[in-house]
Amino acid sequence: MTEPVSRRALIKGGAAAVASYAALGRWEWALPTVQQGEEVVPWTDVPPNFNPQRALDTRALEKSTFITPTENFYLVQHYGQPQVDPATYKLKVTGLVNRPMELSLDELKRRPRVELIVGFECGGNNPTSLNRLAGNARWTGTRLSALLRDAGLQKHAKEIVFFGVDKGMETVTHGRSGPQEVEQHFGRSLIPEDAMQPEVLIVWEMNGAPLTVSHGAPVRLIVPGWYGVANVKWLNHIHVQDTRYAGRFMARDYVTLKGQTVGDQVIWNETSVARIRVKSMVARLTRNGTGGGTRYSALGFALAGALPLRAVEVRVDSGPWQRAALDRMNTAYSWQFFTYQWNELPAGEHTIVSRATDANGVVQPEQSELELKRTTWENNAQFVRRFTV
Repeated sequence: MTEPVSRRALIKGGAAAVASYAALGRWEWALPTVQQGEEVVPWTDVPPNFNPQRALDTRALEKSTFITPTENFYLVQHYGQPQVDPATYKLKVTGLVNRPMELSLDELKRRPRVELIVGFECGGNNPTSLNRLAGNARWTGTRLSALLRDAGLQKHAKEIVFFGVDKGMETVTHGRSGPQEVEQHFGRSLIPEDAMQPEVLIVWEMNGAPLTVSHGAPVRLIVPGWYGVANVKWLNHIHVQDTRYAGRFMARDYVTLKGQTVGDQVIWNETSVARIRVKSMVARLTRNGTGGGTRYSALGFALAGALPLRAVEVRVDSGPWQRAALDRMNTAYSWQFFTYQWNELPAGEHTIVSRATDANGVVQPEQSELELKRTTWENNAQFVRRFTV
């Protein structure tokens, strides 16, 4: 039987490379099918040189659902796509544990099953790319926390590192004899407090089927509420240590540089890309002229990391912010669909924008509020969409 994870348990338990993208296959927005009598109002903010296969178009809309089809879920790879034989696969648990473990895929599958809908985006997702690097899927696996308890996580453990099978050459600038090339596996880490949250899963299924190779088969990590880079694919080694892990994708890449004004000074902070920052975007606009008058409907998605949403608001042109309706199908860690409807618009050019607010009252910022952020990571700015009627 699949063990359910309740929304109450999730909320109680969890507050918790643009240049390197290797996106494969087609990307499609997961939006409901256009209803009879509706027509899509095209956006005028799509760059003329934008890849039409990755743009928001009616062909994509007709194939879309709340759950992103596996073949349309965005892909990012850093060291290529390894092939792992499920028959010989082993997951090792080493380091500061009382009982080191080595589990086959079959042994993992015999552990209690958990199924969870989780949506997330790439840490480099941004309005310039039309925020297209996001997806929402149903993941099936087992709780990481239970596995670590069975291994006997030691009290003085400070960091838990997750390594993938994928690997590549990295330059060490201060080698013993000058710069050196060293082969390293992709790795990300979590502190024990985050790793032991009940919603963190080791998964082997996506949308009811075994993971595909491109999505990390046979096993990957899913960390709800965190950017995609934390969801290590092709996972084959969990190592517990008492020191900070400073691998490339924790300390040198996927690092946000942001200034903070303190008095008359600006202090520059560098932080690793981690929890998803509250964000929303209007993804589709339709109109329906049947029955007299014209009815407009804006639909989009929001993400709030490990926190519930307090609200999503929408503003048309320079009008007031208006509350949007959140979809009933939304779950604790899925992306959050929202809809805003209104009547009539004068002919001409218009704008529409959304903003999300999380349970702590943190409001999605305007782009101008991010001027002191000098990197493209974690761009959660409000995205002003443009259209003509």
